[in-house]
Amino acid sequence: QFFVFCHGFLQLSQLLVSGYLKSSISTIERRYGLSSQTSGLLASFNEVGNTLLIVFISYFGSRVHRPRFIGCGAILVSLAGFLMSLPHFITGPYEYDKSVASMFSNTTDLCKPGVPGSRGNLSDAGCTPHAARENHEVLLVMFIAQALLGIGGVPIQPFGISYIDDFASERNSPLYLGILFSVTVIGPGVAFMLGSAMLQFYVDIDKVAGDGVQLTNKDPRWVGAWWLGFLVAASLVAISAVPYFFFPREMPKESRFCHFSWTDVLPSASFICNRFPLFLSVFPLVLLRNLRHPVYLLVVLAQVNLSAMVAGLATFMGKFLERQFSLTASLANMIIGAVNIPGAMVGIVVGGAILKRFQMSLRQCSAMCVLGMFLCLLVALPLLFLGCPTQKVAGVTYSERYQQLQLGRARGGHSQGCGWKSACNCPEKAYNPICGSNAIEYISPCSAGCRVVNTDADNSVLNYTNCSCISENGLAGFAKPGTCGTDCSHLFLPFVVLSCLAGILASTSHTPSFMLILRSIQPEDKSFAVGIQFMLLRVLAWMPGPVLYGSAIDTTCILWEKKCDRKAACRYYDNNLFRQR
Repeated sequence: QFFVFCHGFLQLSQLLVSGYLKSSISTIERRYGLSSQTSGLLASFNEVGNTLLIVFISYFGSRVHRPRFIGCGAILVSLAGFLMSLPHFITGPYEYDKSVASMFSNTTDLCKPGVPGSRGNLSDAGCTPHAARENHEVLLVMFIAQALLGIGGVPIQPFGISYIDDFASERNSPLYLGILFSVTVIGPGVAFMLGSAMLQFYVDIDKVAGDGVQLTNKDPRWVGAWWLGFLVAASLVAISAVPYFFFPREMPKESRFCHFSWTDVLPSASFICNRFPLFLSVFPLVLLRNLRHPVYLLVVLAQVNLSAMVAGLATFMGKFLERQFSLTASLANMIIGAVNIPGAMVGIVVGGAILKRFQMSLRQCSAMCVLGMFLCLLVALPLLFLGCPTQKVAGVTYSERYQQLQLGRARGGHSQGCGWKSACNCPEKAYNPICGSNAIEYISPCSAGCRVVNTDADNSVLNYTNCSCISENGLAGFAKPGTCGTDCSHLFLPFVVLSCLAGILASTSHTPSFMLILRSIQPEDKSFAVGIQFMLLRVLAWMPGPVLYGSAIDTTCILWEKKCDRKAACRYYDNNLFRQR
């Protein structure tokens, strides 16, 4: 029982490390200027290490000291977690464009008429060979950490499950394995809640005094303390690894027989009885026999499609909510961790309960899967339309009118001229969004032609005035700091309810689809078939899913941040395209 407790704690901590990355992905993109394709590849990279080694590690099944192997794997996972947070400590403080000169910098992004080019380019000042190299180092460290995370995770589940099943009584084994299975489902929810808590702190909480931060967490330039969660999760994994070095290689057995009860249902089945040499010789034959089985092949392909969708959504759902409904990263994570993931858990349980209650045949199982998916599609269809159009951004989504204003003023409107590249001599890459009194967003105070900034006692910006591009009754208007937002918060609640409901309906097919696989193939192939199924899910769904989603999201970007003349993170998306794609 103590082993089960330790293993539950370890699995939860391990899932915190892997799940936390997904909760902070949009923040890491913003901090290090990554495209969604790159961040999707990063998120799925742990599967590479995992897939390469799972067959080799499993081969050693009960020939090795399993608890110690699990402990070593946990130490690797912990190391990976600490490595993930390392980029924060090897790079300088996060820099963003400011309107108020601070002790760090006296450059501001207000409209300053002068000789064009005299201000230089704010963003390119930091573009040294060192800065470019720093960015490559960050990515390299993160990819190595993700590979280590995958490798360290290999022995944890198979060895833990087989160890429990070998030494628990036949009566208690299903209960213990059920406890572990429920932990693996709860884990990601806890990871998103951890993300929600950590992203409320400013990223450089350890480098900058509180009064040196001029941003609030609603500002689009805000970057939360993404690294903090990795330190917490990695520390928990390190603590949970310790007991494994003190467990015996074998416990007093309650039953000496090799059972195929629960082990048939779990991906580790083939590692339990010492059948691996046989497994290697017959593997190609069994693989072909199963893949030629139409029911098995179709169900696994269906699961691959569903899993690829889940892998992509888990990675980018938070980012989607942030962009569509102008939420903070923290709130988006809270919604996913407290609503969407528990919804999926409910669906899995309900599916299993219906199956048990009605003792369904294979045909009924497949009918239930089809019905669940069909209802999910019906409920999810309105999600195509439930969202916000892109906000009006001068020079980006609102260019025509903006250019006319510029021309008009240059010819005879405000003599000072209207921001952007005319008399204000704006830095080309400045990014400090403000919302004009005309409800149009401007990329920076300079691009709106604002000449005056008003601050409070803490040096926080209250508003910008004397803005030549924001015209009200022939007078220069004013602007508030921050984005105008998408202004359709009334659609947010229906979206959350429908997406949660769709998740519940889709999850009801989880258990019946497993039963279809287990009951439709020859009994002696069960363990192989489940192993092959998980292998195919890894290679065809969990690895490519986030990358494909990230690439699709990148195609909807309408304004990229530029770092050292390369594309970095996306600043504005076409919200309608983002939603549909």
